[in-house]
Amino acid sequence: MTSEGRKVNGNEEMADYLARGGVLTSPDNVPPRYRGELLRLMSSFVDSELAGSAGFADAINEAPGIKERIAASRIVLEKADHAERVLDLMAEFGTDKARYNSAHDWAARLDRDTEVAARRQGSDMRLSVFHLPIDGWTDAVVLNVLMGLATDVHLAEMAQVSYAPLAETIRDIRPREKRHTELGIEGLEKIAADEMGREEARASVDYWRPRVADTFGEAQSERFERLQAKGLRSRPNSELLDDWRQIADKTLAQLGLI
Repeated sequence: MTSEGRKVNGNEEMADYLARGGVLTSPDNVPPRYRGELLRLMSSFVDSELAGSAGFADAINEAPGIKERIAASRIVLEKADHAERVLDLMAEFGTDKARYNSAHDWAARLDRDTEVAARRQGSDMRLSVFHLPIDGWTDAVVLNVLMGLATDVHLAEMAQVSYAPLAETIRDIRPREKRHTELGIEGLEKIAADEMGREEARASVDYWRPRVADTFGEAQSERFERLQAKGLRSRPNSELLDDWRQIADKTLAQLGLI
């Protein structure tokens, strides 16, 4: 088979097609096992965006100025919009959007000192970092920057998936997520401009840095090869984590926070 336009028949032919870099464009052409992994991937994104939006909403009223309030509101709004865009793709596979939105309390958080396993918590597919609460404006900005840098690494990976509608949607979303991080860096520069702000920010960095690192999962994931064969992953967790660590270290160093 040379294109998806000609229907791929049989599990072996489909596996070969995907292994050669084949692309799927419609739910009608998606085999069951691929469908399960694809929906899991999309659910993790949607749940993380909904939980991230809900968690950051409380920070709006703690913003120190109008500009910061507007930036925080924009982040909350656009993350919810990003979730809906991918949820629309899930709806094409039969997902009930209304029921999905009410499936979990997206603002719910565990105690701040809880050790949250990197694996997903039951049917709630949000990344582990979004189970933990934000403690004040500085803490919110630090999380926004560290997780924003991580999100860009995650989205660069997702933008290459073999399900074309998802890849295209992620490519549209990625620049707006980058802008969220840029807004966070601008806010963190202001916070770090005085000694008291720097010390508070450093404490938040110490808290969030290892927890954001956990979002990349285990260095040697048993699922990676299976997902790679389906065109749903390109690079292993360890490489993605290294990319994030390098850019995060550079950003924090420029801000005088490490």
